[in-house]
Amino acid sequence: MKNILDEQSRLRKTYQKQVDVKPADITVVSPDEQFIYQAMEILEKNLSNPDFSVEDMSRALFMSRVTLYKKLLALTGKTPIEFIRSFRLKRAAQLLEKSQLTIAEVAYEVGFNSPKSFSKYFKTEFNLSPSSYPAGKKKDQKTGELS
Repeated sequence: MKNILDEQSRLRKTYQKQVDVKPADITVVSPDEQFIYQAMEILEKNLSNPDFSVEDMSRALFMSRVTLYKKLLALTGKTPIEFIRSFRLKRAAQLLEKSQLTIAEVAYEVGFNSPKSFSKYFKTEFNLSPSSYPAGKKKDQKTGELS
């Protein structure tokens, strides 16, 4: 009888060790971070669409245009139009740096209707023309921002 009880105890310990239930690590994401992530995901899907507007973005995020304006301004310091444009220009900078596309192709790829307006906004954002961007970009040592 003692041997049977010892055997059951040994088996119980063996199986308890093998089936150690641990919850998965969780990551806590604030609602504001989640909102920005969703906004960027929507922009990514509509990047090459030159007709994508603030209204389209607000609809995709299930909020009014005014609420979107206030929330983006509070979180990023940018209006929705500036947020969309900045996102497109940053993607354009990546494309100029890593692809063999022409400036016009990049402009259309990121949703600008004309290379001329693309160049104007690009120069405003990065203080460089698109044609001199990959070679002329410099990072500020203190902030890490492109200058």
